[in-house]
Amino acid sequence: MNNNDDRNAIYNDQDSYDDEQESIDHSCLQEHCHFLLLSQKEDRRAERSLIAVAILSTVFIVAEFSGGVLARSLAIMTDAGHMLSDLLSFIISIIAIRLARSPANHRLSFGFLRAEILGATISIIIIWILTTMLVMLALQRIINNDFEVDANMMIVTASAGVLFNIIMGLVLRYFRSAHSQDMGHSHNHTNVNVRAAFIHVLGDFIQSIGVLTAAIVIKITGWKLADPLCTFLFSIIVLITSVTVIRDIFFILMEGTPAHINYGNLQNDLLSIDGVRTLHSLHVWSLNMDKTALAVHLAIDEPEKATETMQIASRLIRFKHGIHLATIQIEQYETFMLSCKFCKPLFQLNTGIDI
Repeated sequence: MNNNDDRNAIYNDQDSYDDEQESIDHSCLQEHCHFLLLSQKEDRRAERSLIAVAILSTVFIVAEFSGGVLARSLAIMTDAGHMLSDLLSFIISIIAIRLARSPANHRLSFGFLRAEILGATISIIIIWILTTMLVMLALQRIINNDFEVDANMMIVTASAGVLFNIIMGLVLRYFRSAHSQDMGHSHNHTNVNVRAAFIHVLGDFIQSIGVLTAAIVIKITGWKLADPLCTFLFSIIVLITSVTVIRDIFFILMEGTPAHINYGNLQNDLLSIDGVRTLHSLHVWSLNMDKTALAVHLAIDEPEKATETMQIASRLIRFKHGIHLATIQIEQYETFMLSCKFCKPLFQLNTGIDI
């Protein structure tokens, strides 16, 4: 009888253990996948928003370029060229969002996340070619003293540009507001493609204001040199904007630490985890403009706490530092790690300061 009672007790304990493990597994699954589900929902909404803005941009580019030709205004054509560069950026972002949903394969283990980077590089080349052509036309007009500009058509076209940019800004603003209400956090976590699109639209809005101002100056004073001068000014703005994008592309291709990640704080947070004696091979890099990855080795005293340490580190990396793709290797701490240059944290190597 006692044996049966003991056996039943064991079975009951096993059932309780299984239920507990199932609950833990479910909790971990929710924690692990919750971000992915939110990210997918956010990306789909971002895609719809970008498609709407791309359609509006296409309509206006055709109208503005036609208006620029009719008004013989290089400033308006430059503005249309700037908006064309933004349209290319929108299209690249849409393609990148769709490609990011494509499954990885044995040749592309990270999937197609860097398609955005390749597309951005191509769009930059197109922008530089277009800008160079417009600058050459502006120089030719100054040399030939050819300043025939229809100020009235210029004012109408520039005013339409201001209106279209306001509408596109409101579309993107609506996405950001809807995102904040659904996700329950700040605008800082809005899809990076939408943030970039909003900056592009803001730049276009300022440029359209500049074109409108130049048109009014030409209308009132007859100083038609304002048109090619605006072309030079806007070309410089476009080039400066593209240089910042090239800088971002450079750091991504060089596997640089993303600007929004404080490497020192991240390293100190990992070293502050109970039981972690040291760390090494901490690498943080960008897969694209939005996705960040991390790999690190943590050395601990008690191997039996490896799983617990890994869970704590994973949550810290994910929720405090916003990195959702992390590879953490737990290893036994050895005294030789204090003197091995390959087993020291990066800052300790650079400064010689013991942590």
